Amino acid sequence: MNCKPIFTALFAAFIALALNAQKLEPYEFKPLKMLPATAVKDQQKTGTCWSFAATSLLESELLRRGKGEHNLSEMYTVRCVYRQKCENYVRRLGTAQFGQGGLVHDKLNAIQKYGLMPESAYPGRKNPNQPLDHSALETTLKTLCDTFIAQAKRNELAEDWLAQIEKILDQEFGPVPTTFVYQGVQYTPTSFRDFLGIKPEHYVHLTSFTHHPFWTYIVLELPDNFSNGQYYNLPLNDLMRCLNHALQNGYTVAWDADVSNPGFSAKEGLAILPDIDWKERTPEQVAAVFKYWEPEKVVTQEMRQRAFDRLETQDDHLMHITGMLNETQGGLFYAVKNSWGEISERKGYLYASNAYLRMNTLSLTLHVNALPRDIQHRMGLLPVPERLIEAPIPGQTTPPAQTQPRTRPENVPDATQSRLRNPQLKTTPAERHPIPKAVEMPKER
Repeated sequence: MNCKPIFTALFAAFIALALNAQKLEPYEFKPLKMLPATAVKDQQKTGTCWSFAATSLLESELLRRGKGEHNLSEMYTVRCVYRQKCENYVRRLGTAQFGQGGLVHDKLNAIQKYGLMPESAYPGRKNPNQPLDHSALETTLKTLCDTFIAQAKRNELAEDWLAQIEKILDQEFGPVPTTFVYQGVQYTPTSFRDFLGIKPEHYVHLTSFTHHPFWTYIVLELPDNFSNGQYYNLPLNDLMRCLNHALQNGYTVAWDADVSNPGFSAKEGLAILPDIDWKERTPEQVAAVFKYWEPEKVVTQEMRQRAFDRLETQDDHLMHITGMLNETQGGLFYAVKNSWGEISERKGYLYASNAYLRMNTLSLTLHVNALPRDIQHRMGLLPVPERLIEAPIPGQTTPPAQTQPRTRPENVPDATQSRLRNPQLKTTPAERHPIPKAVEMPKER
């Protein structure tokens, strides 16, 4: 007698009973720490989330530093990086990654080399009334670069091949102006970068995987890491501690994550990692996942490494973490600004659980001053002196400096490690999932 079908049916019935027995509680969020951010944008039909996420991070950094609100051009950086990708691809005879994707350090590297421009000076599109779409551009550039490689192998490559790439980019994005006027002042891209005080070298990239030694800089093996950018490799708990410390102290964070799993739903505005696997659910139970809270997986370093080694965790999408929330049942969540337009009832934001980040984070990018002091020392870094208020732009009112003291977390709980496993447990949600506390922190010198 084959008992396997009977066992499978009984197990499915047990799961269904467990879900039905659990009291369905809708998600209920209360802000813990919500930081200033600019308006949600839409990358549309492009693979340029890396530029949108990094730009949003820098726009929030300007707000944090009292420089006011600025709308920076994503497409100026994208154009610069496409040119770098083409050159890299041809010089490596087609053995390098070529595509629309990128990473935060690509944005910062381009800013260091080429500067910045405001959106008003360089929107980077042929027709402002048409959505961004780089699919044809990607094909055109790659075909041209493959032609150059074939010519090079026959010793026939013309000396002006980079100029031909520039011509294609001019046609798509528009020529880059040598100077531009912004709020009554004339700038070059590099002088505008310097005026804003954006220093790419003040940002660090963090990750957490065991196939490399901890507490070292590594080149993370991601398809979009065409420029071989380095990340500092930390244990998972320390990585999350850096994130929480940054947010508690007023610094937002760029987030590179896997979003190609059922727990991520921009439409529902949630990213979660339920304890019960998706394949063990009925269609009705799947439909209720994003409406009612349920326990999430306890994520370990080994679990996320296994998913990365199996190529299940991929470098799918970059976003911008701008705050922390407390979910009444589930504890710590993060407010994430996306770049897919104002979708869902959260108007382009989504709330990601602590468990989801622990499992699906590829990397975090943040200001060096956002790191806990012990991590700074271990990385061989020093805090960067910052002036909150810098020279105002003519004609613009600069917001006053914040007078409230910065705070740091005393004990940010790992909500995934203290979840409700026993329905009979006689504790309140607040006792099961305490809200992160904060204590007064002396101002940075």
